[in-house]
Amino acid sequence: MLSVLIKYIKVFLSNTIYLYLIEMYILLYIVLFTIASTSVDSSGFRNFFNKPPFKDFYGKLDANIRVGDAGEPLILTDLIKNGDIKEAKAKAKVTDFMPEVESYAGYFRVDETYNSNLFFWFFPSQNDPTNDPVILWLQGGPGATSMFGLFQENGPFVFKGKDEIGLRETSWTLQNSVLYIDQPAGTGWSFTNEGYAQNQTKVGNDLYAALVQFFSVFNEYQNNPFIITGESYAGKYIPAIGHAIDKYNPSASVHINLQGMAIGNGLTDPKYQIKYADYLYKHGLVDLNTRDELDYLENQTIGYILREEYQQAAESMNYDLNLISLECGLDIYNYLTLVPDNSEQKYMEELFQREDLRKAIHVGNTEFDDRNVYSNLSNDIPVSQAHLVADLLSKYRVLIYNGQVDIIVAYPMTVDYLQNLKFDSSEVYAKAVRQFWQTGKDNVIAGYVKTAGNLTEIMVRNSGHMVPADQPYWALEMINKFARNQPIAN
Repeated sequence: MLSVLIKYIKVFLSNTIYLYLIEMYILLYIVLFTIASTSVDSSGFRNFFNKPPFKDFYGKLDANIRVGDAGEPLILTDLIKNGDIKEAKAKAKVTDFMPEVESYAGYFRVDETYNSNLFFWFFPSQNDPTNDPVILWLQGGPGATSMFGLFQENGPFVFKGKDEIGLRETSWTLQNSVLYIDQPAGTGWSFTNEGYAQNQTKVGNDLYAALVQFFSVFNEYQNNPFIITGESYAGKYIPAIGHAIDKYNPSASVHINLQGMAIGNGLTDPKYQIKYADYLYKHGLVDLNTRDELDYLENQTIGYILREEYQQAAESMNYDLNLISLECGLDIYNYLTLVPDNSEQKYMEELFQREDLRKAIHVGNTEFDDRNVYSNLSNDIPVSQAHLVADLLSKYRVLIYNGQVDIIVAYPMTVDYLQNLKFDSSEVYAKAVRQFWQTGKDNVIAGYVKTAGNLTEIMVRNSGHMVPADQPYWALEMINKFARNQPIAN
């Protein structure tokens, strides 16, 4: 009996050891996999070399046509060249989508060699189009469609539900004419045969070519004040197109009446705008160890930028953002957001797939967002455009505004870049006293304003990366006043 018991004990122990060995093998595999994907470099800190590139907020819309035939896109360029301006304008009019709002849509060819065509959607002011400012809106990314701004931030249309579109109470078109352009070529509805921008010179020249054609067709707006606006990576685009206009205007047959630029949460000078470590630590969003990791990564990135090793700098910036996203676990475009609502993006996808919408805005069967813009501009991401901002400030008004609770282009880092910007009024800015911006019947503090020469700098309270979406009434007041050269602070 004893011998049988001993036999069973041996079997039990052998099985237990076998199971233990299996568990240890699995654990070892997990550890090795983790080390491979999030390794530790010679600094002792994690790196993220095997992580995918950080995904921009705007994402990628799956908006290609599913059924039906929407025909060919409407390209106005040949009509313009032939002097058929009235025909071009008539063909561009949007009549079969939300006809209660006057609008025009189509394409301008900007590069004959690569058949690059930029899509536009224009809304004359609902107030006084003869005199009201003309505003250009540019989304960031790089590679994000300006239809995000139109449908989710400041355009006349707003989704009321899956199949219902209403009119926005805070649309910038109520008192301004607003032009939305998908750019660079390959973004959104715009398309090209391999003519992708790889630097801001190409971005500026293509967009300038589109604007010349726009003001040729809609020549009644040539004398209206023209304001360039946008957010995020448009912090690069806006100085680029502003510089192109300033460069070509003196000898151009079509003069563009540029009066100012408004940049929202814009990435312009990365070497100052990627210093997240102390900012996040002081807000309690990362611990001391993560702060030190971020500090190491950010100093490494700045070193790459200073040595003009832009590919390495871009990769290092991505690793930095991946670490922030991993350790914070929050929406880095508004860290107060509990659960991001992506329903409007889904509604946009479904709308853009529809044959009737595509026919109405004259895009035809064009592929939406060919997804090559970001990769072609990736090495441009670390490159500063601050020198263009400094030059433009000597001639034009510039508004730089930031949402208070944005992480990815946080307010303190924007201030850091501005404090290091060498422009005509930089000494005035360094000593400028911040003023309250109060609004509404209760004089609520909407933000804080500094002015120095042509520069206006604003921090908008209780808003993140997309200020017009988070604080639409305040954003409307801000842009209306800036476009009319009225003081924003009280």
